[in-house]
Amino acid sequence: MPAAPPAVKPPVKSAVKPAKPTVKQPPAAERVYTHIKEAVLDRRYEGGTLLTEGDLAEAVGVSRTPVREALLRLEVEGLIKLYPKKGALVLAVSAQEIADVVETRLLVEEFAARKAVPASAQLIGRLEELLEEQRRLAQAGDLAAVSVKDRCFHAEIVRNAGNDILSRLYDQLRDRQLRMGVAVMEAHPGRIAANITEHGELLEAIRSGDADGAAQVVRRHVSRVKVLVRGEDR
Repeated sequence: MPAAPPAVKPPVKSAVKPAKPTVKQPPAAERVYTHIKEAVLDRRYEGGTLLTEGDLAEAVGVSRTPVREALLRLEVEGLIKLYPKKGALVLAVSAQEIADVVETRLLVEEFAARKAVPASAQLIGRLEELLEEQRRLAQAGDLAAVSVKDRCFHAEIVRNAGNDILSRLYDQLRDRQLRMGVAVMEAHPGRIAANITEHGELLEAIRSGDADGAAQVVRRHVSRVKVLVRGEDR
């Protein structure tokens, strides 16, 4: 009589659970840099605010060495001015900076608005989406987020022009645009609805194939920033 085959033992389940992958934090200097930059752009640190290494180190939970590294980067970007043994002064937006940004935006955005005509269905769909997001964020009262989506709306049209050099130039204006955008909305809350209305007019001009009309909306819309940030108009 043949021998019975050996019994197969069921596999033993390990009691040790696989370790969850750890989320690696950015370097300390990068965390400090992000903290300060975001606070400057959304005006939690307004122009004229003096920041100290000790306060920043405590706020982010790091030593003073990465704070110094972050502050040096931000000084190069023109957002702060370092004063030895005193701290870092958040620079206010100057009248010259406002004029320079508006002038550059007009050169880039009027060209891009004309190039957007005739518009692809993809561009129209993306602009409609961004416009709806602006409305939603405006209702929620999130000014920093509204400013970001406002800027994204214009950047989408610039990217659509298909000129990579022009797009890179426009990207260099990003931080200044965001900072000015929040300043305008804080000082002139009614401007939020006006911006959304003007974005709708720009979208409609592009959708209808009116290149000249789109450029005219851009000129009126962007030029308004200068007088509002400088407090010359309401």
